[in-house]
Amino acid sequence: MKQHETAVSHRFMEIRMESIGGLGANLAGKILSESGVIRQGLNGWYAASYGSEKKGSPVKAFVKFAPHEIEIRGTYPVDEPDVVAVFHEALLRNPSTIAGLRPGGTLLVNTKRTTKEIREQVSRNDIKIAVVDALGISVREKTRINTAMLGAMCRAVPMLDPEAVREGITEAFSTRYQHLLDANLRTFDGGRTEVIEEEPIESAETPSNNSATAADPVPVKTSLGYESQFLGGNIVHPGNSVAKDLSASREGFVPALNLDTCIHCAACDQVCPDLCFVWETKDNGKGREFQYLKGIDYQYCKGCQKCVEACPTDALQTIAEESDYVDEHTVKHGFAGLAVR
Repeated sequence: MKQHETAVSHRFMEIRMESIGGLGANLAGKILSESGVIRQGLNGWYAASYGSEKKGSPVKAFVKFAPHEIEIRGTYPVDEPDVVAVFHEALLRNPSTIAGLRPGGTLLVNTKRTTKEIREQVSRNDIKIAVVDALGISVREKTRINTAMLGAMCRAVPMLDPEAVREGITEAFSTRYQHLLDANLRTFDGGRTEVIEEEPIESAETPSNNSATAADPVPVKTSLGYESQFLGGNIVHPGNSVAKDLSASREGFVPALNLDTCIHCAACDQVCPDLCFVWETKDNGKGREFQYLKGIDYQYCKGCQKCVEACPTDALQTIAEESDYVDEHTVKHGFAGLAVR
């Protein structure tokens, strides 16, 4: 196989991919690690962490690279990555998604939002922010977002050789998914060309090395450790059965309801596994009470699209998820916003 020349850093490069099942992060990690080892001559290591192998469950993929003369001996997860690639922007709501990201590192997010909006959300001025609409690219090419994220990483991370990764994609899809190869190569190229990057913003409050003296040392920002851990080791963002927000389990699509064409037949409600549909009792105009569909409580929706398949009038359609749409069209259940379970 062709060996690609690359400028290799004299230290480790550690990458963590934060994703959910169904978006292809596991395959992306395999392709990336094999491309670095086989085609760039690097030492590399790859592992993934996930529970049940189903759509919507949390997935982490870990890749480590080092120059060929340096041995990689640790087989532990990547806790202090140089790069964090977030395959679903809802994962950013959990601070652990970017925990440990080194100052000067890169945060790559699959989103339609701007780099400025992402920076404001994560409150980090010491990292590079890169955004790419990987979902939009994959919808356009009828693929998954993983190859678009690989393309964006090859643009945002100089150590990665895009031609090496492109060959890795070709090899991965040529054996079992030959009919998907061309579309995934276009998705990869789209990710490379459409990613938008913003370099770290220097803080005006932090003195530079030129102005620092022995009596006035430059403060060093450390990652979360024994001195900065939350008191008592508290879990400050616990899961609970009350909030039950399933947005992070969706793959980027939600059902959209058009009440003008809805016949209130309840076919959607019968197949919904999470009781997302909200109903109200009204007079049907003939003196009898009737159950009418009021809307969807997206807090509980995991985007399975079973309701769209069951709808006989096409009143339900699959659309790409946008946070503004969900916020504006969510109809809450009664009883203080909780569904009856």
